Amino acid sequence: MRDYKELDVWRKSVLLTTELYKLTSGFPDTERFGLTSQIRRAATSVAANIAEGWGRGSRKEFIQFLTIARGSLTELETHLIIASNLHMLTPEQFASVSKSIQDIGKMLNRLIAVLRARKGRGPGSEGPTREPRVPSNESRLPSPETLVASGESRVTSHE
Repeated sequence: MRDYKELDVWRKSVLLTTELYKLTSGFPDTERFGLTSQIRRAATSVAANIAEGWGRGSRKEFIQFLTIARGSLTELETHLIIASNLHMLTPEQFASVSKSIQDIGKMLNRLIAVLRARKGRGPGSEGPTREPRVPSNESRLPSPETLVASGESRVTSHE
């Protein structure tokens, strides 16, 4: 994998953010600087932290930013529960975005687990390997095909 944009979890996060921008455009004007802004910022933060972590160039920092993305996802869920309780979302809208949040959460959890499990497994190394700090054109993560071939779960699974 050469780019964070190839990660299913990033793609799904961007789609959720786009959907939430559309949904929140129907919120009352009085919420422009309240729930509308909070929902949009939390949603945007999920995909942005996945991208930023990828760009940091080390597995440790990528994991750190994935956990931040997971925190933003739970923040987003809380804002949406409040919006639903205030009848700003229909039950169908809430169910749809909740399903996406659950899926993204599972994907983040799996990606974090796979990255933590692979720590220090560089070929020919006795201990953890330091990865380049400067982003390059080469991937710093194993490709899904490599993970499947090695018997590990795919990084981008929909579990």
